Amino acid sequence: MTRLLTPQWKTGKRVDIFNYMDLLRFLTAGNVDDGKSTLIGRLLFDSDSVSTDILQAIEKASKGKNGGDIDLSLLTDGLRAEREQGITIDVAYKYFTTEKRKFIIADTPGHVQYTRNMVTGASNSNLAIILIDARNGITEQTCRHSIIASLFGIQHLAVCVNKIDLMDYSQKVFDDIVVKYKEFAKKLSVKDITYIPVSAKLGDNVVAKSEKMSWYIGKTLLQHLENVEVASDINFSSARFPVQYVIRPQEDKLHDYRGYAGKVVSGVFKKGDAVEVYPAGLSSRIKEIEIAEKKVQEAFAPQSVVIHLEDDIDISRGDVIAVKDDSISVTQDVEATVCWMSERPLNVGAKFLVRHHGKTVKASVRDVLYKLDVTSLDKMEGDKSIKLNEIARIQLRTASPIAIDNFISNHANGSFILVDENTNETVGGCVV
Repeated sequence: MTRLLTPQWKTGKRVDIFNYMDLLRFLTAGNVDDGKSTLIGRLLFDSDSVSTDILQAIEKASKGKNGGDIDLSLLTDGLRAEREQGITIDVAYKYFTTEKRKFIIADTPGHVQYTRNMVTGASNSNLAIILIDARNGITEQTCRHSIIASLFGIQHLAVCVNKIDLMDYSQKVFDDIVVKYKEFAKKLSVKDITYIPVSAKLGDNVVAKSEKMSWYIGKTLLQHLENVEVASDINFSSARFPVQYVIRPQEDKLHDYRGYAGKVVSGVFKKGDAVEVYPAGLSSRIKEIEIAEKKVQEAFAPQSVVIHLEDDIDISRGDVIAVKDDSISVTQDVEATVCWMSERPLNVGAKFLVRHHGKTVKASVRDVLYKLDVTSLDKMEGDKSIKLNEIARIQLRTASPIAIDNFISNHANGSFILVDENTNETVGGCVV
């Protein structure tokens, strides 16, 4: 990969983040039978990312189907039950590598009742592939998936107009869909949208350039995935370090050792920086920074490090170390957008556990402000009960303060999950 440098910091220094750029996490979303699994299968197959034994198994399973052609969708439908139903009912993860990049793919279901699975995939993705059937154009599910991707922080969309071969590779069909999607996309908080006409079944513009669409001069899907820049999505201005573990070796030769291990989720920390520890608001200064047992002068997102402070202060798992004077909200009153993931409805007064990085606190639902129509972004007020797969804006009161950011300004520190304290089930994904 080309070594990329972030913009200048307040100090005027630049930081090399090439290691982060080696990996791209993306998801696929679209209507049922739009060809999501086939598209991923084509990516894996045409990029030579399928082992011989798996290919033989897929060829065997494909016999008697599709006129004898290999069914590439089986590369992602890993469960027999899914195949028997003819649908993908969970998030199927696949991994592959090219010379330019490593990839993690989340193949999410197309059914409306699996909105929560779409949110699960979106929560860890840099990019979303929005698949549109060229025969049907933009549908309600297209809008729903695009809005969910935007709500949960994805900044890059690759809108793939699939099955273009069934429309005689028509440029007009493609252009009309692009015009309509661009109008709809004005509602989205997404900075980068790319449009690609493809045939997942035949391979046009997936990995190899199509010879049947000379009118299209853009990149293939794989070329786009290999080159899309996601480094600028990281917040490098607000330094946040949630403590995952306090290291105290308890050995004679290291009797004074006290390190705080975790991952820098945003920003840059440098040796000598004045910092504050939240939610207590304790002040100190960075004494040393270690990466893989080696001392370094600075660390930046998303590196895993050990930080040492000059002062022996009380710090626990889940506390957040931040550069002093950097804005952060320490509060017990949290307003958040939640995607509800439980069969049991969420109601005002319900009690849950809030898990934010390594910190867990009890919380109660004070109010349901409104539900969100995820096809239009309209607010629906009055209904105080949130059902499975619904998205709503709620107010929570936590038993103790948490240190959190607004999701728009800092994705890494602006989200959390709700957990049922009796079953330990994750019941809601939230962004502030």
